[in-house]
Amino acid sequence: MNSDTAYTLATVPAPVTYPQVPTPVLSDETMKARLNNVLSAMQQQGLSSLVIYADKEHGGNFEYLSGFIPRFEEALLVVSSDGELTYIMGNENLKLVPHARNGGACLHAPVFSLPNQPMKHHQPLQNLLATAGVTASQTTGVAGWKLFRIDPQTDPYSFDVPAFILDAVRNAAGGKENVVNATGLFIAPENGARCINNANEVAFYEYGANLASSSLMAALDAIAPGKSEKEVGQLLAGDGQQGNVIMIAATGDRFAHASLYPSDKVIRHGDKFSLTVGYKGGLSSRAAYVVASEEELPQDVADWLPRLAIPYYHTVVTWLESLHIGMRGGDVYRLVEKTLEQKTWNWHLNPGHLVADEEWLCSPVYPDSNVPLASGMLFQIDIIPSLPGYGGSSIEDTVALADEALRRELESQYPQVWQRMVARKKYLADVLNIQVSDDVILLSNTVGYLRPFLLDKTRALVKA
Repeated sequence: MNSDTAYTLATVPAPVTYPQVPTPVLSDETMKARLNNVLSAMQQQGLSSLVIYADKEHGGNFEYLSGFIPRFEEALLVVSSDGELTYIMGNENLKLVPHARNGGACLHAPVFSLPNQPMKHHQPLQNLLATAGVTASQTTGVAGWKLFRIDPQTDPYSFDVPAFILDAVRNAAGGKENVVNATGLFIAPENGARCINNANEVAFYEYGANLASSSLMAALDAIAPGKSEKEVGQLLAGDGQQGNVIMIAATGDRFAHASLYPSDKVIRHGDKFSLTVGYKGGLSSRAAYVVASEEELPQDVADWLPRLAIPYYHTVVTWLESLHIGMRGGDVYRLVEKTLEQKTWNWHLNPGHLVADEEWLCSPVYPDSNVPLASGMLFQIDIIPSLPGYGGSSIEDTVALADEALRRELESQYPQVWQRMVARKKYLADVLNIQVSDDVILLSNTVGYLRPFLLDKTRALVKA
């Protein structure tokens, strides 16, 4: 796609950011509703018990019900079909259970603790699971964090939890035939409990999307030759919050010495540059060149703007302007394929996915997907073109779908959040000339804002 006439590089005001906004709290009603959603899904799937695995990196399904993740350690949350909850915790997380948003019993499993910590009060894990209600001859679900969609015959019996835990679950349940993968109960794009958010959850996650995009803008404004990656990267660390991805502030070629983190490498004029930061509810990412104009691009990528950046931007604009409730995931995939042909542009991931506590929850966007896009879904724009020899272009941000009822709830219950959403949409329409459906609400401040030349802080691509 060559769309030079459809877009122009114009002097525009940067999007407004909102640093240091209050953090909404998930309500007791929301937390109870989450548990009820899980119990209903357990009943539909015929599960007598659900064993939810967690560690620091894979705690989203656990946190959905508990409100916390197990720092340092592994943990299990066992949910019985009658609604009883049992937390099985290592040494350093026992103290968190009294603070759980959905309360339950607490059992001690020192085997979950860090190497060489005391193993006092050790009991076989299968005994603890039995105490928590996992019994033989009934079906027990295990929720890790991965969906297996490779072979319908083996997928229900494929698991991503540690073997010593799976062995204990199978022993407590009376054999492997009684244990099934139930991760989809939480994250299956068709009906996973965590795929749809209420107004309270949308407001909660807007905090993270706002934080990520506000931090990103501060970092964008700081990029200059002579600064180090660390100097720029520190601006991404917002409000002392825990990120849900490894932040990126990378100049030139990435992964020198296998490092994933901002380093002492100094930014040079003409470098390609990448920025990424994500928190609960949203990630923002940018990739462009450290120049002030097209004329300053390195000679071998002198046509980067019309060759890559504008076709990519056109695809993102088309994605945004087409998104609406009821659209099928396969429709989104075909739209991107038609606009930015995969075999030419070499994107290979899903062009759009759901977010929550995790940066990537799951995706209804894949070939021939019949999953309808629904009110309450939070989407990350995630289209990643690649052309040999060229640096990338990226404007990943977070939007959501909200029907009239959800929009009214946000407006009445979270007026400050709603005002930010309205202002973002006005900027998108009035400044960038991008018109989106009433169904689309914006959680990130920087949706649609592409500054292709990072030393020119005043110009961005605008739809003509």
